[in-house]
Amino acid sequence: MKVTVVGAGVVGTMHAWQAVERGHEVVQIEREAEARGASLRNFGQIWVSGRAGGEELETALRARELWEEIGGRVPALGFRPNGSLTPVRGDLERAVAEAAVARPDAAARGYELLTPAEARAVNPALRGAFDAALYCERDAAVEPRTAQLALRAELLRHPRYTFLPGREVREVIGGSAVRDDHGDVHSADVVVLATGAWLGGLVRELAGPDLPVRRVRLQMMQTDPLGEALTTSVADADSFRYYPAYASDALDRLDADQPQPPTAAEHRMQLLMVQRADGGLTIGDTHEYEHPFAFDTVEDPYDHLTGVVESLLGRPLPTVRRRWAGVYAQCTDPSRVVHRQQVRDGVWLVTGPGGRGMTCAPAIAEKTATELGW
Repeated sequence: MKVTVVGAGVVGTMHAWQAVERGHEVVQIEREAEARGASLRNFGQIWVSGRAGGEELETALRARELWEEIGGRVPALGFRPNGSLTPVRGDLERAVAEAAVARPDAAARGYELLTPAEARAVNPALRGAFDAALYCERDAAVEPRTAQLALRAELLRHPRYTFLPGREVREVIGGSAVRDDHGDVHSADVVVLATGAWLGGLVRELAGPDLPVRRVRLQMMQTDPLGEALTTSVADADSFRYYPAYASDALDRLDADQPQPPTAAEHRMQLLMVQRADGGLTIGDTHEYEHPFAFDTVEDPYDHLTGVVESLLGRPLPTVRRRWAGVYAQCTDPSRVVHRQQVRDGVWLVTGPGGRGMTCAPAIAEKTATELGW
């Protein structure tokens, strides 16, 4: 079978990986020299802890298995099963963590509520004041800026794989053939459009104007090396408000009696923090849903995040060296892990995993391959 994958972000690259692994011939086309979208502008977290129960959690857990398997074959991914800690303060935040630990699927996630001393034994860098911490053993991380490069280097070892950068697919011809902006036609048995947040142009033409996917903008930053190991990923209690796993009466009470600070509420913020291979910290993030998006980054969210991080680390944050904004595509129905749609005979659009893209991409691609009978 011949497979054409359009898009070289993590979702597209994992589809190419699945196809090559199943013995098929693959051409992957990317309009940039390399992917530059949300697949690089994220935390690199394999984030199981906050996923909704049911299909979303099952997808994340399967993806976690696949990431570990692939990471064993491609060490340059930087896969590490680092887990996560979410420190909490006060009775209201603690009650949300206790409700999470009481979930029927808590064991599958590796949830455990730790005392401050137990949390610091897991992650000694957390020297700030907190009352308890929700631990999630199943969370993990990879290096987002280099993961696609590492995967592609491995794919290029296969004679059945071809990567064509700097080409934008402009047209679907007949069945499963596409024409790029160089005028070249690429024929295949199956085409997968994994175009990320690029939802206009050909995607709109094929899927129609009512595609149930929206674009979301975020802001993040990265610091100089911390100078010590941050042994787990770290979140704050505002992440309880963002991730569906934490929905509970306890969360309702937290929202009612302890609302977010104004900056965090305005920018729909949570803290997520991961240490990179060079020792720096990736820190975020904000969420902007209303179009048109701002074209600039604003400082108030960064100031807020700095204060939250310093309160957990009990020390000044290292110098911030990078700030950036990114945009990802998210299904408007939050119960859907991804939007998978046949838009022409032999042509499938796979988009909209939202903030789950890095986590779930391997399992999303595996399901596409299974459903299409690869």
